[in-house]
Amino acid sequence: MWTPEHRHAAERRGLRYPSDLTDAEWVLVEPAIPPAKRGGRPRDVNLREVLNAIFYVLSTGCQWQALPKDLPPKSTAHYYFMLWDWDGTLERIHQMLYVAMREREGREASPTAAIIDSQSAKAAQKGALRSTRRVTMRARRSRAANGTSSSTRSASC
Repeated sequence: MWTPEHRHAAERRGLRYPSDLTDAEWVLVEPAIPPAKRGGRPRDVNLREVLNAIFYVLSTGCQWQALPKDLPPKSTAHYYFMLWDWDGTLERIHQMLYVAMREREGREASPTAAIIDSQSAKAAQKGALRSTRRVTMRARRSRAANGTSSSTRSASC
């Protein structure tokens, strides 16, 4: 139930976009971001803005090419999104924000009950993580699926 306290806590006014991190959220999230690699050129990208760009795409559902110009370039945001998805940084950030929100509401850090519908149970039995990942990736066509092999192509050219 929404109370005035809940509405005040969920208030996103004053931010450029509703998906932007507040200062309090950034303080929680910043330690979860891995440091720059040793050697090479120093990191010159604002990681808070990169996260704001990632959250913008995730919350609006827009394409990477449709990022507003005041956020980092799509190539930078997408690179960090893929890197942080691969190394588990996004999962850690989600967990930190989730726990902080539950504790702020006076709840235990992890839920004590869960509801699973039959569709979720079927997906889990079939390995939903892999099938979900497949949906978010571009389709790759093998030469075998194409019906022509590389030798047939080069012979016909």
